[in-house]
Amino acid sequence: MFSLTVRRHFMIAHSLPREAFGPAQGLHGATFVAEVAFRRRALNDDAIVLDIGAAGTIIEEVLAGLNYRNLDEHPDFKDKLSTTEALAEYVAQQVAARIKDTNDGPELAGIEVTLRENPDAWATYSLDLTA
Repeated sequence: MFSLTVRRHFMIAHSLPREAFGPAQGLHGATFVAEVAFRRRALNDDAIVLDIGAAGTIIEEVLAGLNYRNLDEHPDFKDKLSTTEALAEYVAQQVAARIKDTNDGPELAGIEVTLRENPDAWATYSLDLTA
């Protein structure tokens, strides 16, 4: 299995209004480094997983909908907790929706999104694209 990982960052505001989240119950900001890995069983005719620039553009489009936003007011998170894990799943689903119709999209076996809040804490969501 081959993989290509592209990294970008984004900043959000949100609250996690449950006792389990302690001080994060209140509105606060977070800066995430998003690492999106694209997995493929065999390289394409150009001997790549997919074009790095195209992958970066798709990731930037997805993150633009989150960057500098208060997720408490974001329609896609209405009545949902915007935990790091939930955000990783959301980013993976959004990237998958955008990449499926590209030349290399149908050949991808999976997408893995890792969101790093700091060097010591991160969450990952793996999305299997094989049907």
